[in-house]
Amino acid sequence: MEAFVTHLTTWLATAVDIFTGIIIGIGVFEAVVKILAFYLVRRKRLKEAKEEIRLMLGMWLALSLEFALAADILRSTIAPTWDEIGKLAAIVGLRTVLNYFLAQEIEQATMKKHYVERESF
Repeated sequence: MEAFVTHLTTWLATAVDIFTGIIIGIGVFEAVVKILAFYLVRRKRLKEAKEEIRLMLGMWLALSLEFALAADILRSTIAPTWDEIGKLAAIVGLRTVLNYFLAQEIEQATMKKHYVERESF
């Protein structure tokens, strides 16, 4: 039974890693499509759209960080050693800090965008 659970957890962690890559791919693809659309159709507005595209990509990356963290946690549940627990703690700390600052930047840029929109009325 233990071998089955270990195998299942390993498979699940790998599936979550694959899904993490898909999320990043979707975000990058969407950003590239928007960049090309703005560049080819509305060249003058590309500079204005950069912030919007960057924020959208940042949101996709923040989501992918959450999934990557989930995969790491799944892997650590399989007979963890103190070394693996320490590595997981470091990874969790780094990803949490990255996600926190990314979320702060997204929030600030969103508030700035809403402020600019209000001022233009």
